[in-house]
Order: sequence, then C-alpha cells, then structure tokens
Amino acid sequence: MRGGWPLLFLPAQAAIMVGLGRLVTGPSARRPPLSEEGSASRDLVERRGEVANAVSEFFSLLASTQVVVGVTLVCIVGLLVLPRLPLQTEALFLGASVAVQSAVFLLVTSFVDRPRPDVPHLDVAPPTSSFPSGHVGASLALYGSLAVIAVLRMRGPWRYAVAVSLLLMAPAVALARMYRGMHYPSDVVGGLLNGAATLLIVGFALLYGRESTPEPARAQRPGPGPDPRTDGPVIVVRHPHGCPDELADRLDAVLRGHGHRDVRWILTSAEHACGTLAEELPAVRPALVVVCGGDGTLRACADVLAGTGIPLVLVPCGTGNLLARNLGLPMDPVAALDGSLAGDSFGIDVGRVRGDGLAQTRFTVMAGAGFDAAMVRDASPRLKSRMGWAAYVLSALRHLNDPGVRLTVRIDGGRRQRRRARMVVIGNVGTLQGGLPLLPTARPDSGRLDVVLFDPQGAAGWFTAAGHLASRLLGRGVPAPTGAGAVIGAGGGTVAGRSEAGGALEYFTATRIDVCCARPQPRELDGDAVCDGVRLTAEVEPGALRVYLPRAPGAPAAAEEAGAPAERAAPLPAAPGPTP
Repeated sequence: MRGGWPLLFLPAQAAIMVGLGRLVTGPSARRPPLSEEGSASRDLVERRGEVANAVSEFFSLLASTQVVVGVTLVCIVGLLVLPRLPLQTEALFLGASVAVQSAVFLLVTSFVDRPRPDVPHLDVAPPTSSFPSGHVGASLALYGSLAVIAVLRMRGPWRYAVAVSLLLMAPAVALARMYRGMHYPSDVVGGLLNGAATLLIVGFALLYGRESTPEPARAQRPGPGPDPRTDGPVIVVRHPHGCPDELADRLDAVLRGHGHRDVRWILTSAEHACGTLAEELPAVRPALVVVCGGDGTLRACADVLAGTGIPLVLVPCGTGNLLARNLGLPMDPVAALDGSLAGDSFGIDVGRVRGDGLAQTRFTVMAGAGFDAAMVRDASPRLKSRMGWAAYVLSALRHLNDPGVRLTVRIDGGRRQRRRARMVVIGNVGTLQGGLPLLPTARPDSGRLDVVLFDPQGAAGWFTAAGHLASRLLGRGVPAPTGAGAVIGAGGGTVAGRSEAGGALEYFTATRIDVCCARPQPRELDGDAVCDGVRLTAEVEPGALRVYLPRAPGAPAAAEEAGAPAERAAPLPAAPGPTP
C-alpha cells in the first residue's frame, strides 16, 4: 500500500502501551503519584449525585462497544454514499482507526492485569484489565477520526466548531469513566495515549499526502463477442416506482434517438416482478429487452431471458443496482441507456438456485443465507425509499448479535465440509455498494460462482473483518479496472477453503455449491428476501445472459475486432433433481 509505511510503527505503539501498563502495575504503583490514585477515586464517589450520574452514564454509553460499532458503521456508509463525493479513503481511515485501537487495546490487556478501583461501580465491570481504558481509547479513535474528517472535508468556519466538539468527547468519556468508578486516572491517560497514537499512525498512513479519494475497485467487464445489430421491436420492462413517468419519457426519447421506433412498455407489480415479459416474449420476438428497475426486477427478467440469446440493457433505477455497479455502468439511468445502446453485447453468467420451499430460479448478483438475508428482510421499506441502500445498514445493526449456525458446504460434488457461519453468500459478482469487494475474485464471465462464509467472533472479530474488507478499497488484492469492454483475465480457479481476517472469512469457488444449515435461516436472492429454509443449491450457467454495455473510450466495435472471442450463450441444461 502506497504511503503505508507508518503502519510499521503499530508494533512499537503496542510495546509502549504494554510497558506503561507494566509500569503502573509494578513497584511504581506504590509511589506517588500512582499510590494516590485510590484516594482520587474515593473522592469522586463522595461527589456523586443524580444529575452527575445521568450525565456520566450518557458519556459512558457513547463509548460502549455497541454504540462505537454502530456509529462507526453508519458513518462509514455515510462517507461512501455522499452524493458525487464518495470519501472512500476517509471511510477506511475511520474504520481502520477504530479497529486498530481495539486490536492494540486487546493485546495490551492480555499482558497487563490491573484490577478496577476498589470503590462502588456504577457500570458492570468487563473482564478486561483496567489499564488502558478501552472506552476512552475507542471514543478518541472514533470521534477523533470524525474530527479529522470534518476539518479536511467540511466547508466554512463551522468545521472547526464541529471538530472541537468531537475532540472533547474523549476527555468527557474519561471523566465519566473515573466518576463511575471504572478506572484510575492513569487508566484513562493510557486510553487517550492509545487512541491518539492510533489516529496519528493511521492518519499518516492513509490521509497524509493524498490529493484525492481513489476510485472504487469494481469488477471488470467481460470481453465483447460479435453481435450484429438487428431491427425489431423493443420491450421495456419498467418498475413504476423506480422509473416514474417523467423518467420513462426521457428514456423513450433516448430509444427513439437510437432508431428504435417499435417500443412496447410493460409495468411490473408486486405479484409479477417482470410484468408480462414471459407471456410477451414468444409473441413479440423482440430484438432487445430494456429493464428499468433494481436488482430484483433485473433478476426476474434475467430468469426469463437467460439462454434465449435476446440481449438485455440494464437501466439502473433501484436501491442497490449491484449488477450495474459491477459492470461499471453509469448510475444515471439516461446515461446508462444511451451508452449501452451505442455499445456492444457481452455474455455474462447467471446462477441457478433452488432449495427447500424455494422453486428453481436464477440470480445475477448474489444469493445468501443468514445475516445478510435477515438484514434485507428487516430493512424498512420507508427508509429504503428515503435513504436508499443505506437503510440496510440500520437493519444490519439489529442483527449484529445474531448467533451463527452450523452448516455443511459441498463444492462441485465433493465431500461435505462442516462449518459454522453467521452468513453464507454465493456471488456471480463480488463488489458491494461503495466499491467494497466482498468476493474479490468474482467475475461475471468466469464460468464459476464464488462463495464466502462469514463468521466473526465478538466485537473484535467484527472490527477485524470490517478492517480487512475496508482495506481492499485501496485496491489491494483487486485487479485495477481497465475500462469498459476490457476482457477479464483468468477469473477463477478453484479455491478450497481460503481463510482471511483471522478465520472470519472463508472463500470457495465452484460451478456448483450445496449448502445445508442445521436450522432454518433467512434467505435472499439479489436483495429480495425469500422464504426461510435450510438448503441452498446454486449452479452457474456460463454466458447465459447477453447484455449491452457502453464501449470503452477508443475501443473498436465488437464487429470490427479481428478474432474476437466467441460468445457463450448456450441453451439451458436440463434441471437437475432435488438434493437428497
């Protein structure tokens, strides 16, 4: 990582903190000023009152593990989805600061064992050492990071007032923790030092000398195949809420501007996610199908179009638009349609999935069970309409403490492997909103599906996994995009049980995946919740769906390329029988 050399100081930070911990628990503890810390704690107890108790409880709560995790995740999402200015490096700085501080704190407490002050405690004492204060260190890492971001990115004089207010949070938490009998003064000083050192090191590594936020790493597009254009009718499938009448009129003008005169519009509904496309297809025999909606609408249309050879154009009008993002389409619907109609056709894979109570269907993005499906299922529709996919983050906070489940996973018909996980995700593409690569090797034309088992243990496990995933935002381990129309290189190869982030993430790739859980789990397909169940069986259909995508600047048309690779658009294989 460019500029990452300051991170080499992190072991020194941990060693210094351990040394200070040994100092306050060694012979020096019997000499002033450390020997007088007990009397300071007793003095604070004598000054307790109802108002002070309530104020100290508020500030102590602001630095609790649950609040720090929740505020960190919400702020990271906010930084990633700010309109026209996705602050990816700042989001990584925030997440890394909180995670690194937590990791150093846990390391220090494993070498230092200092009891809590011998006074009545107003909070339940955690089992960790009193030195250093984890609440104080976490508050400085979180609110101090936000203060740095405010100074760097906010405009006007108010940014300094916001930054100072945020920086005062850590001293307020320190006083609250001492008042509530949870720490000695030297403990909160240790927490402040740990948080400050973390901010300094991570800030220099990620923010110093960077002039702009790097572009998100997104999956590259498959190479174009020959696709001579043909005249004929166009069917447009439109989600009425995602694509209102005014936008539909603008899209219709774009279609007619590209010479399409016979345009037939179909509205979707809650009962029919692709409208009457399946009924219209044999009678109309369209030259092109345009899908104006989100990933759910696209999935329903792809289920009908896969294997037919009829090309599709994606017009992103939904909440997540993950397939469009992974293919590098503009998020502006008009620009996406205009660029795709002037582009070339590509063959991409789809996944075919079934399970107990789940009829065989297809997905284009991801299928999952467990935590992610519960998050999708419980996201408020009203918040989704107002906040977009950020509403999923608020839903996710409700499920952070959901238990994992025992399961078996079977790769390409091999032996069943026993695992435990909070969620299972099977992906045709791998990049989430904000450019976060959950499945870094997934490619939409690889002829394989990627799988991740996610099982973080406790708050430290969540921070480790989140920091590991966030580190990919700088492009580590993800091939740099080469623009529209670029051929994905070797996008596969079987990976059997590759673990990352301390075992919290385990990856596989395969043409067929069988997952069987010990108890029913929430399940989702392309962001739509489906019925709970214990089994998911997914198989890849290579090159089954043709899509039009904008051409890279300067790239020749597919028909003009000599020796262009043949497109994979084979008829659908026979559906296999149920898994025993």
